[in-house]
Amino acid sequence: SRDPNTIFRGNSLTSKCIDETMKLAGMHYLQVTLKPIIDEICQVHKPCEIDPVKLKDGENLENNRENLRQYVDRIFTVITKSGVSCPTVMCDIFFSLRESAAKRFQGDLDVRYTAVSSFIFLRFFAPAILSPNLFQLTPHHPDPQTSRTLTLISKTIQTLGSLSKSKSANFKESYMATFYDYFNEQKYADAVKNFLDLISSSGRRDHKSIEQPILLKEGFMIKRAQGRKRFGMKNFKKRWFRLTNHEFTYQKSKGDHPLCSIPIENILAVERLEEESFKMKNMFQVIQPERRVLYIQANNCVEAKDWIDILTKVSQCNKKRLTVYHPSAYLNGHWLCCKATADNTPGCTPCTGGLPANIQLDIDGDRETERIYSLFNLYMPKLEKMQEACGSKSVYDGPEEEEYSTFIIDDPKETYKTLRLIIEGVGTLEQEHAQYKRDKFKKTKYGSQEHPIGDKSFQTYIRQQSEISAHSI
Repeated sequence: SRDPNTIFRGNSLTSKCIDETMKLAGMHYLQVTLKPIIDEICQVHKPCEIDPVKLKDGENLENNRENLRQYVDRIFTVITKSGVSCPTVMCDIFFSLRESAAKRFQGDLDVRYTAVSSFIFLRFFAPAILSPNLFQLTPHHPDPQTSRTLTLISKTIQTLGSLSKSKSANFKESYMATFYDYFNEQKYADAVKNFLDLISSSGRRDHKSIEQPILLKEGFMIKRAQGRKRFGMKNFKKRWFRLTNHEFTYQKSKGDHPLCSIPIENILAVERLEEESFKMKNMFQVIQPERRVLYIQANNCVEAKDWIDILTKVSQCNKKRLTVYHPSAYLNGHWLCCKATADNTPGCTPCTGGLPANIQLDIDGDRETERIYSLFNLYMPKLEKMQEACGSKSVYDGPEEEEYSTFIIDDPKETYKTLRLIIEGVGTLEQEHAQYKRDKFKKTKYGSQEHPIGDKSFQTYIRQQSEISAHSI
């Protein structure tokens, strides 16, 4: 795509593969974000029609608008607050998309957002709202009234997520443009950007590859001195905390020079702290290498959960993450939780991790494998051409052949290896399919229930076999 505004609008092998990945990895994510409110919409049947022409007798346009506005607002909030639940594999894909798009369209500052929103809003949340039965959110297709409500919500959410410059121009219908005026406030665009920043920067090991740190959360909290000085009171002080995708810092006041900076890769666990430690509520701990622990008190339980969730999210791919921790502090020569006396004693309780890592998904593996196989089979000529292009680039560094100039390949050797494995995998499946067909037809009599008289697939097979034997003679 040459136009950053239409990036990923068309279907390609890449976009279809990402669609399949999101559908597989994001099934649980959809359940926890959208299912409760979709269930409510299907059960309550609130009238939400805002097209004056389609209004039923006795319905009030203003009431309907308000019903729809409330639903859109709630779904929008649920989505934009769900960044910490977004599966790591999806975050990694969004990170790569954002970086590639920013490199390709260096003059467009918004392209790092539109590249990600093209998938998470246009190809994930909006279709799931529109057809919840296809995403296992409802058992069957909703009734016509509910379906119309979901269509209106989906269109609005899609536009909110797209961050396009002239929103009203997106709608052919004047009633949609009028309705959208409710959401034409900066706070909606800011919420989308914050959400996209979080899901496209989380869980990366190589944070420094992102030139500009992205601010994820900040605010005042109370922290206990970490005891860096040999002598001195380990007292509690109010500090301004700031989390980016590079580091977690605190300073005396907003804008001051940081007093302490913890790189994201040094966060080994983030867990709640039992109240008995310091007789203080809403406390949590950030555990670092060499058993150093930062104890922090948030303003309330909601804030404490938000900080724990987001700190866990950005550090959950760190290689040295702990599996056990101490739920209480080390005071007066022993751990309050397990009474061990050595301050370097390994933790006594398994880490929560904060997020569901290995969720059991209700997936038909055979069906999904067949879909992916069919997808690669369809694009096999292009994959083979790409493999040739990689081979050509790896061994020959001269002027490109015309037929290979359409491919932009950053790492020809690795791409070649990946493509070879895909092509071999598809080839193996093709051979197994062919063998299965041969075995099945050999064992099945023409005219039986499996292959009744007039069955074209059987006749085609017989014709192919006779051609093969004639050719061999």
